[in-house]
Amino acid sequence: MRSPKLAALELKRFGRGKLPAAALVALLLLPLLYGALYLCSFWDPYSRLDKIPVALVNADRGATVDGKRITAGDEITKKLHSSKTFDWREVNADEAAKGLEHGKYYLSLTMPADFSSKIASSSGADPATSALQVRTNDANNYIVGSISKTVFSEVRAAASTNASRGFLDKIFVSFSDLHDKTAEAADGADKLKDGAGKAQQGAKELADGLDTAKEKSGELTGGLKKLNSAAGQLETGASEVADGTQMVADKVNGAAVKARPFVKDPKSLADTARLVADTAKVVNNHLGKFAEKAPAAAVVTKRVATGTDKYYTDHCVTPGAEPRLASCPDLKKIKDDAAEGALLAADVNTVVKDTNGDLTTLRGQLADLETKANELAAAAPGLSSDLESAVTKVNALNSGAHQVASGMAKLHTGLGTATGGSGALGEGVGKLGDGAHTLDGGMYKLVDGTGELAGGLHDGVGKIPDYDQQARDARTQVMADPVRLANQSLHRAPNYGTGFAPYFIPLSLWVGAMVAYMLIAPLNKRALATGASPWRIAFAGWLPVAGIGVAQVAALMSVLHWGLGLEMARPALTIAFLALVTGCFAAIVQWLNAKFGAAGRILVLAFLMLQLTSAGGTYPVQTSPGFFNAVHPYLPMSYVVEGLRRLITGGDLTPVWTGCAVLAAFTAGALALTALAARGKQVWTMDRLHPELSL
Repeated sequence: MRSPKLAALELKRFGRGKLPAAALVALLLLPLLYGALYLCSFWDPYSRLDKIPVALVNADRGATVDGKRITAGDEITKKLHSSKTFDWREVNADEAAKGLEHGKYYLSLTMPADFSSKIASSSGADPATSALQVRTNDANNYIVGSISKTVFSEVRAAASTNASRGFLDKIFVSFSDLHDKTAEAADGADKLKDGAGKAQQGAKELADGLDTAKEKSGELTGGLKKLNSAAGQLETGASEVADGTQMVADKVNGAAVKARPFVKDPKSLADTARLVADTAKVVNNHLGKFAEKAPAAAVVTKRVATGTDKYYTDHCVTPGAEPRLASCPDLKKIKDDAAEGALLAADVNTVVKDTNGDLTTLRGQLADLETKANELAAAAPGLSSDLESAVTKVNALNSGAHQVASGMAKLHTGLGTATGGSGALGEGVGKLGDGAHTLDGGMYKLVDGTGELAGGLHDGVGKIPDYDQQARDARTQVMADPVRLANQSLHRAPNYGTGFAPYFIPLSLWVGAMVAYMLIAPLNKRALATGASPWRIAFAGWLPVAGIGVAQVAALMSVLHWGLGLEMARPALTIAFLALVTGCFAAIVQWLNAKFGAAGRILVLAFLMLQLTSAGGTYPVQTSPGFFNAVHPYLPMSYVVEGLRRLITGGDLTPVWTGCAVLAAFTAGALALTALAARGKQVWTMDRLHPELSL
């Protein structure tokens, strides 16, 4: 019977009942207990450091430097709380000590009372070192203490860098201040030089001017005499002007006294003016109608007179007869009145005709009278104040004229005194001229000295560094932290679990093969009894476990990838490599069980421990004792761990190909040894019939 059929018959045993089937399922999932479950327990422990309770004691009292408040303890406390490193619990010193001792806190960080003051002292005259106090308790957990050393080293380095930056920044600021002040001094020296030059020029001009002034002082004396004479004449004229303004003021004040009663009641004055205006308007209107109606009135009255005369004559006057009417005396009176009225109307008409031009002029004058009366009525409320204003101005003019007269008298007197002092001025100007010539000579030396000072200061400015804010920041950063760690990770593992997966995956597959051969016979007894080929027997015992191993790989990597998030740089090649790994492990475990029987199971476990300790899965193998370094190159798991690292995180595949060759060699060698053991097992001995140890 061929090896695959023998392998299939071996696997069919697991389908004959529920318990064998459950055992097969458990066998397939067994690597998950070592691989997925173990990796899951510490997949990314650093991402959960914020769950570790630690004590934080901030006893810092702060410090004040140059008017600026420094609270380094509060700043570090704030940054620690905002970070994801540890669960910081702010407590006092006693609570921190008790909590660390009894396991409530894994460690404690204390910032002493003088923390800020000592940090600030780095920029002062008496610098001192400040200390962050860290306490750990390895009885609680050793790993946390190791992690804390790295974390607190970063905190200490950051605090030290900040302190150094403050000290160095102050130095660079001092350099900049010195540069600026020296530059200002150099600019001042330039200005002093320019000023000295101008002063020297001014001294020369002053000397020349004083020489000229001395010559002109005589002319000044003569001119003052003329001014004195003219001032006398001006004094006399000003006095006469003052007398004239006095007369005007007297007359204006007298007229104001007479006018005040009339303007005292502006309302009455306005009413009177309006009455005059209204009257002139009425007269003007009737005058026109009078001139228009006068001719017609003359004609009518004449006609009435003529008619009444004729009527009277016809009825009352008959030559040689008595009057015929009894009312003839009244008619006579009417006739006489009508005749007189006609005469008067004729006279009025004659006057209107003869004086028509005068009536036109009279009408114009009445219209003008009306306008002026209205203007007077409008101006009446302010006449009083205008009158007083005019009086005040006239009086002020009079007062000013008297003051001018008094001033001219004083000017005349002063010019007389100035004429006398002009001679003394000439002598003083002569002495000033001599001093100015001396000053001119001294200023030449001052100009030379200020030139040398300005040149020296400019040279000094060029030698003093001057840094702006950006330059200061760059230099203080370099000097405070001159050596920086440029950390670059090639093919970086994103978390702790990814980094350890190459170690625990082969461990789980070895255990899977080890347990598989506890359920499956390494050598098929029926094949041994029938005298089958040793190679066929070896393959028949290897194929079922190798097939189960491939299924274990599929289950394990599915959980690691989709369950835990394991990302592989080369997924397909990783699965193929693990299939080779599980085949190799199955072959080795098969041989140990086939060759040594029950003792082989102990050897399988021992061989596993030897591989785990020498594979370099956690710490580099070079850190292990010499024995483990010696056996490292001769064990298959060493190549498996190295190859999986390149397949999962990336990198050169040379270790993968080397590992494939080594695993293939181990597989072939183990199968050959198993076939050799199968040949020996075909001969039954008393030891096989009655083994000394049975597991």
